[in-house]
Amino acid sequence: MEVHDLSSRKTDHIQLAFEAQAKGYDARFDYEPMLTGYPAKQTLPPLVVAGKVMRAPLWISSMTGGTEHAGNINRNLAAACKEFGLGMGLGSCRPVLHDDTYLKDFAVRKEIGDQPLFANLGIAQIEQLIHEGSFQVLEKMVERLEADGLIVHVNPLQEWLQPEGDRIEHPPVETIKTLLSEFKLPVMVKEVGQGFGPESLKALIGMPLEAVDFGAHGGTNFALLENMRSNAFLQEQYEAVAHLGHTATEMTQMAAAMVNDPAIEVKCRNFIVSGGIRNFLDGYFYIRQIPHAAMYAQASAFLKYALLGEKELFDYTAAQLRGLEMAYTYLTPKTI
Repeated sequence: MEVHDLSSRKTDHIQLAFEAQAKGYDARFDYEPMLTGYPAKQTLPPLVVAGKVMRAPLWISSMTGGTEHAGNINRNLAAACKEFGLGMGLGSCRPVLHDDTYLKDFAVRKEIGDQPLFANLGIAQIEQLIHEGSFQVLEKMVERLEADGLIVHVNPLQEWLQPEGDRIEHPPVETIKTLLSEFKLPVMVKEVGQGFGPESLKALIGMPLEAVDFGAHGGTNFALLENMRSNAFLQEQYEAVAHLGHTATEMTQMAAAMVNDPAIEVKCRNFIVSGGIRNFLDGYFYIRQIPHAAMYAQASAFLKYALLGEKELFDYTAAQLRGLEMAYTYLTPKTI
């Protein structure tokens, strides 16, 4: 380094030191600077999803589909998955279940390459297809999308608060069991903002699912969103309902305890911790708590940058993965 460059950097340090006084402290980690060198690219642990390798434990959560910007969003997200070796779930594929009008917004196999890609459908639609004996419709949809499997989102509180919402007639756990017996591709199950209680989580991890996605309380709250669409009277009556559920912290504790319980057979292959994951430190902290294959997921942050463009999304993804490399190198999470 040249002398004037060093001098400039030191001057910057002096000026910034007055502004860089500690204002907060993250107590979740032990910081170990003495035990390893600079973070290496091979630091991140790979995961296998639907027989395909992800180079980092980061999943891009399901986004909306069938809207004006959905096609560009999904193509940008898929391109990021290919570039960085990640996997993604599509937004609800209900618009293409019976109709190809919006297929171009969802069909991103070309952009994602050989990375994991999952279609997505609500539990109410799965229930209806079972009732109609129309599994071939579901299979054809997944085939048209060239997806590796199916995410089933379970969202009873959202549907209950939505005036035009679907009415789920049967326990979702029974519907999922039937789906697994008939549908031959990998299946994930996720909540959409309220998370799963202990008995629901226990039932799910005892099934041969590709993943259980927490969808915990703390991120986008779709129950609250639906209540905000109601009239003022109903908003007041049901506002408290939107605050029900389980946080990522609670669900991580539950999952870890169940995995460590010899009386519980864990058949699901992966956990996806989602719901209020703000950055790589949150994700790293949670997945390291679970002694099982686990990754974390973000939705709104990726959506923000996908809307800006491919370059901005790539920059964001690269920054998150670089931060994750640092975490695996220097940080040991404390037990929740």
